Amino acid sequence: MGDRANVVVVRENGTHELYRTGWAVGIDLDLLDGPSAVLAMLPELHQDGWWLDDIMAQGGILLDLGRKILLFFAWEGPSAELRHRAAAFDLIRAAWPGWEVRRLYDGAAELREHVGLDPEYVRRRDRDLSLAPLLAPGDEDLAWPDPGGVVITVGTDRCHVASDCFDHPVREGVALLDRLAEAPGHGVCRLHVNSGIHLEPERRALGWWSLWSSPHAYQIPDLWPGWTVEFWQDDWERHVRACGRFSPAPFDAGEEARATVLALAGERRAARAAHRARPTRLPAAPAHPQEG
Repeated sequence: MGDRANVVVVRENGTHELYRTGWAVGIDLDLLDGPSAVLAMLPELHQDGWWLDDIMAQGGILLDLGRKILLFFAWEGPSAELRHRAAAFDLIRAAWPGWEVRRLYDGAAELREHVGLDPEYVRRRDRDLSLAPLLAPGDEDLAWPDPGGVVITVGTDRCHVASDCFDHPVREGVALLDRLAEAPGHGVCRLHVNSGIHLEPERRALGWWSLWSSPHAYQIPDLWPGWTVEFWQDDWERHVRACGRFSPAPFDAGEEARATVLALAGERRAARAAHRARPTRLPAAPAHPQEG
């Protein structure tokens, strides 16, 4: 698996251990089996002191055993999907009784802050912003039941959708307004997106939300000078109330969603078990030189 995540364990005496896994996609599903199961995974993980930065870390878990705090973030998985997020959280909390369960929005930096380390160590400030394409209605990337994407509404009369495979468009700052001027319109967005922005240019006000972590999430106001910026975290319903242009198609967030999440967790357990059972190929012995 090439998708990487850090796993941090804070022991009762306050010391911490850093591990790395290549199973970042769906790492939230690993939490459904509770703390003992996560701790049992540690012997098979890498332990080399390497903190993934906020671009390479596609997920992360921190278990604070003394304070009984679970922190996590995931770029992909049911906790980052509109239809399954609430069910995933309910199932995780049920599997961690007595623990405080918190979802992170600024990824690896917040893991480091919890153990008293400098978050700047994992910041990537030396790279260019990766602009998210603005998608037209009917784009094949939006054809799935959970297509993801970023819905962007402007006032009460404009709606656009951007890809979520790039930097969150809110990080573009006011330059985003220029790009939106020629962007395809979507009328009313009914998609099950996983992030959004609502702009009120006349009032210079902005609200945004995300179901996945976004680097520098709490520093977005610096990119919109003169604007009032509110981070709604995962409260997508606040976006719905803010305008009439975002109204996701109805979905069952109860038993149907729970059944889906549990089925995905079962598939992941089976995949991990099959991976562990795969025989390890030993390197071939070097050929002995012929005597002569």
